[in-house]
Amino acid sequence: KKAPWKTYAWVANRDNPLSSSIGTLKISGNNLVLLGQSNNTVWSTNLTRGNARSQVIAELLPNGNFVIRHSNNKDSSGFLWQSFDFPTDTLLPEMKLGYDLKTRRNRFLTSWKGSDDPSSGNFVYKLDIRRGLPEFILINQFLNQRVETQRSGPWNGMEFSGIPEVQGLNYMVYNYTENSEEIAYSFYMTNQSIYSRLTVSELTLDRLTWIPPSRDWSLFWTLPTDVCDPLYLCGSYSYCDLITSPNCNCIRGFVPKNPQQWDLRDGTQGCVRTTQMSCGRDRFLRLNNMNLPDTKTATVDRTMDVKKCEERCLSDCNCTSFAIADVRNGGLGCVFWTGELVAIRKFAVGGQDLY
Repeated sequence: KKAPWKTYAWVANRDNPLSSSIGTLKISGNNLVLLGQSNNTVWSTNLTRGNARSQVIAELLPNGNFVIRHSNNKDSSGFLWQSFDFPTDTLLPEMKLGYDLKTRRNRFLTSWKGSDDPSSGNFVYKLDIRRGLPEFILINQFLNQRVETQRSGPWNGMEFSGIPEVQGLNYMVYNYTENSEEIAYSFYMTNQSIYSRLTVSELTLDRLTWIPPSRDWSLFWTLPTDVCDPLYLCGSYSYCDLITSPNCNCIRGFVPKNPQQWDLRDGTQGCVRTTQMSCGRDRFLRLNNMNLPDTKTATVDRTMDVKKCEERCLSDCNCTSFAIADVRNGGLGCVFWTGELVAIRKFAVGGQDLY
């Protein structure tokens, strides 16, 4: 409502539009229902529970959450339904993105099909909990294919290792919850005159911030930004670095798997070891400012003393790498990888140590 033009954050019936400009939005029993010109149901909240003896109301809250609740219960835990559980393409402050383990609902963002067409587009930003360590993945679903184009990296207690969020901002706080009830990310604003949103479009994931003096949305960051952002640009046991030429670099102790292809600036086949692993007698190289490898083959122990990480990895002949799980307060817990390390990049600043 602060913007001089409309900013669309949610569309109820994005994939089932009205056939004409005539429609009716009404409460029917415990449900909010959108009816078409011929009184057909176009969209509904489709609720089955509720107390029919208590009046049901629909309300748009100041934070942008459109809710259905009983008139005598304003507590969020008593909402019968809320739009925040069914995102479109935009994550607003106080909204949660991720998996509700109780309802089995994965709240994710889906791009618009076009600038004037809010129906579901090709790009989806969602939490993948099938990995050893959950990550948010930007997926291109064009022509029913599933191509991962970006990954957030795992949460390290302060940020996702592959997302350029700026820490230390006094007006924006990031939250990540992982427990028996949910695995979810959210953010909120401490300065109510500044607003922010996370939006997925066709091709990009954008953080936009509303700054009052300019009365406009400012692009805070966007992904992809540079040549190192595409996943798997550099193959296994190699990493992408913007300041080197070529951008793909073998980890020390590895050489290009296909030297000719590597010389032609194609690093997709990655690198191979120059010597075989010697289980129990190997040592680890520290790589600074890294976006951690893809976590498909990772496991995590969140309670382990970080001093034990190397010892634990050395004792497992299948362990190829490790990192600290939570970098706050000197570090706690360990992330372990087995198998090949893929989708690694080096940042000029940020990221974390990988061993």
